[in-house]
Amino acid sequence: MIDFPLLRIVLIGLCWIGGTGPGFLSAADPAEHSAWSVIEPCFSPPAEFAESFGPYRSPLLRRDGSRVTTAAEWKVRRAEILSDWHRLLGAWPELITEPAVEVLETTQEAGYRRERVRFLWTPTETTTGYLLIPEGQGPFPAVVTVYYEPETAIGQGGAQRDFALQLVKRGFVALSIGTKEASEAKTYAIYHPSLEQARVEPLSMLAYAAANAWYVLASRPEVAAERIGIVGHSFGGKWAMFASCLFDKFACGAWSDPGIMFDEARPSVNYWEPWYLGYHPQPWRKRGLITPQNPAFGAYPELIKQGRDLHELHVLMAPRPFLVSGGSEDPPARWQALNHSREVNRLLGYENRVAMSNRPEHSPNEDSNALLYAFFEHFLKSDRR
Repeated sequence: MIDFPLLRIVLIGLCWIGGTGPGFLSAADPAEHSAWSVIEPCFSPPAEFAESFGPYRSPLLRRDGSRVTTAAEWKVRRAEILSDWHRLLGAWPELITEPAVEVLETTQEAGYRRERVRFLWTPTETTTGYLLIPEGQGPFPAVVTVYYEPETAIGQGGAQRDFALQLVKRGFVALSIGTKEASEAKTYAIYHPSLEQARVEPLSMLAYAAANAWYVLASRPEVAAERIGIVGHSFGGKWAMFASCLFDKFACGAWSDPGIMFDEARPSVNYWEPWYLGYHPQPWRKRGLITPQNPAFGAYPELIKQGRDLHELHVLMAPRPFLVSGGSEDPPARWQALNHSREVNRLLGYENRVAMSNRPEHSPNEDSNALLYAFFEHFLKSDRR
């Protein structure tokens, strides 16, 4: 049993955080809960969306309109979807499967060890991050945390964004990485082979870098390689989503309010920007919504022209579990997109692989994070995966 003093499940079927009354998750008196009892409501859409698939084309439909009906057929269809997205976003360089990791500094903290590490996350660029290792006998489950810089996740930044620190306290190895130099330069992402001539959309390159971070964790004797997840918030949520969908060695993923579908009415769901899926050489378009005077470039307009949306990536997770920690950008209506992933999981014989919690605000809070940590507790620590 695991102690989750912050959460009280009030109503099964709607995983809403904040406020009072039926359907809400809220702080309560300390009590023991299993991780599953805490997160179980998050796997059930509210009744109004339970059978709704929205306007989105089913990924189970082949190009010719015929429908996938077996797990064997899905394997072929999945490979087709993955190939399409890599073709549209740009092919990845070869993964760095045998990383050389330089330990720059080691600090002993209460209950864990922190290593500042440097490694290649692209064929030509190194990054500096933080590896947090709990005391005790491993191998441990592990999580990659991604953000604008690696310090926030280890507790040196904004409140409720210290994912790596909180996870190591719960017995996970955590590797915190971020695009610190690019964020300081207001370019935010990774451009391969160069900022001037990128051949891969930057968000896809971020996913590639996270895949290389997976190999860094998997190479450590303290880590159980088959139990590595990924988490991020906002910019990091987009990054974590693309990484876990495009790289199937991640055992699970938690995505905090990234905007899980294209939404051109929401300035923060800005996949069209040059540092995400709309790369073009500088000078860049003016940041903001797409208008005739301020159009999008790169892969994004082609994705829209082809009628594609991000539920095609979500289904690549199946049967690996994922949690959408939704806020202002991912309200309960996003279940219409998530139902496509639930449908694929059912085809493969799985239930309870697609979860969403909801809060009014974009920023994570204590309760939403408690659900997120319970998700990792259940799927990376439990043998009932």
